[in-house]
Amino acid sequence: MVKERKDRWATLSGIDLPSSDAPEDADWPRSPAGTPPYTRGVHPNMYRSRYWTMRQYAGFSSARETNERFKLLLERGQMGLSVAFDLPTQLGMDADDELSYGEVGKVGVSICSVEDMKVLFDGIPLDKVSTSMTINAPAMVLLAMYIVAAEEQGASPSSLRGTIQNDILKEYIARGTYVFPPGPSMRLITDIFAHCAKEVPQWNTISISGYHIREAGSTAVQELGFTLANALAYVDAAIQSGLEIDEFAPRLSFFFNCHNDFFEEISKFRAARTLWHDLLVERYQPSSEKALKLRFHTQVAGVSLTAQQPLNNVSRVTIQALAAVLGGTQSLHTNAYDEALGLPTEASATVALRTQQIIAEESGAADVVDPLGGSWFVERLTDEMYAQARALIEEVEHRGGALTAIEQGWPQQQIHASAYRYLNEIEQNERRIVGVNHGVMDEPQSIPVMKLDPSLGDRQTERLVALRASRDADRVKRALDAVRDAAGSDTNLFPPVLEAVRARATLGEIINVMKNEFGTYMAPSGF
Repeated sequence: MVKERKDRWATLSGIDLPSSDAPEDADWPRSPAGTPPYTRGVHPNMYRSRYWTMRQYAGFSSARETNERFKLLLERGQMGLSVAFDLPTQLGMDADDELSYGEVGKVGVSICSVEDMKVLFDGIPLDKVSTSMTINAPAMVLLAMYIVAAEEQGASPSSLRGTIQNDILKEYIARGTYVFPPGPSMRLITDIFAHCAKEVPQWNTISISGYHIREAGSTAVQELGFTLANALAYVDAAIQSGLEIDEFAPRLSFFFNCHNDFFEEISKFRAARTLWHDLLVERYQPSSEKALKLRFHTQVAGVSLTAQQPLNNVSRVTIQALAAVLGGTQSLHTNAYDEALGLPTEASATVALRTQQIIAEESGAADVVDPLGGSWFVERLTDEMYAQARALIEEVEHRGGALTAIEQGWPQQQIHASAYRYLNEIEQNERRIVGVNHGVMDEPQSIPVMKLDPSLGDRQTERLVALRASRDADRVKRALDAVRDAAGSDTNLFPPVLEAVRARATLGEIINVMKNEFGTYMAPSGF
């Protein structure tokens, strides 16, 4: 039992706050927080016991520069790390691949081998910090690099805590950084589930993401419905691979967007917990209580940030972050005000973190469990969100499930239609966006924008040349042959990938072996 943060809970005026999250009225319609179906929160005391994890997403340029940003954020009060990888890394390519040219280190950090991973976390004890990694198609390889980097620090895999996104279905729907066809991609995911259940038991093996679905233009209902439909597909695939529901479901996690509609977002989070509980009980009957608790990370809406009057984004981020807290998130990233212009500067990243700290320490929002519970409006909106999202999940199931629906392009078409409606409303001035079509004014460009070193690609290529010259080439060949053999059989791929990483095989070398066995995927045109 975690000790509560305070001995007395009161407002600034000294008015005592209730010790319970529910009134004494016997007709109260919701179960208390920490009890099924978890509408009011997954923990009985929520943030009274401890705050959500303040986990700022960071990654740019080289591993060394990103390491410095991580240390800065930790020094200023961040509680966990979250890694942004550059586009070549997300697509499983080394920095010296001809297709990587011009993209190395641009939208995240470039990681080509375990040597880069070791630099990324230099001086950061991996058995003491939790780390989230936004990586999907090559998730197995990057997690293997993290494990080997930790081993070489002296930490055991069983001590590691964190999350890999590892959610390939939303890549086909909304984001596009897929590599392999759907079948092999799902096999990689279930191999990760199976390996980590035994060897890395504290690791969240997937973060099923609605965030990118929302960034692509979906509504809140579509974000929730399509995300949980994808989650059901992962559960079914894991069970079909031979896993028991209680072996992997407790380590499933979720990742949601928090957009501008304050009450809708709060209601979405409350409905998500209830709906996930109900779906798992009805379909799978897990015996683990933890499997029934929908735990999620939140990032405020990047798509809502404006390049016009960028300081206004501080207000947008604050409102969205407060909605995430009132909705009961377990982890939160707040965007920097300058992200519509470029990567966050040190100053803007600090303001983003301070926004969370002010909500936690000064607003009183973290002192009450489910503060808006019992609001007629919020309760009604929670129920409506639940009903509409459930109807959407049933439509996906009617179409053969998430994977089949995605291959048919149906979720993509629904999201595109919603995005078109939203943009039309802005262009027709039916929806006001301050600085864009309301409150417009002439403004000087006075916000400093981060500039990246254009020579990074060359420097990464030099590191790769040096790595390949120093490693045991025969050992690398044997390790890559073992990956090829495992990919062509039903053997779990994770152990041979780990050995390849230990041998200093690069990300691109390992992924290319898999490409030769699995093939690659291109979405049908028009989606």
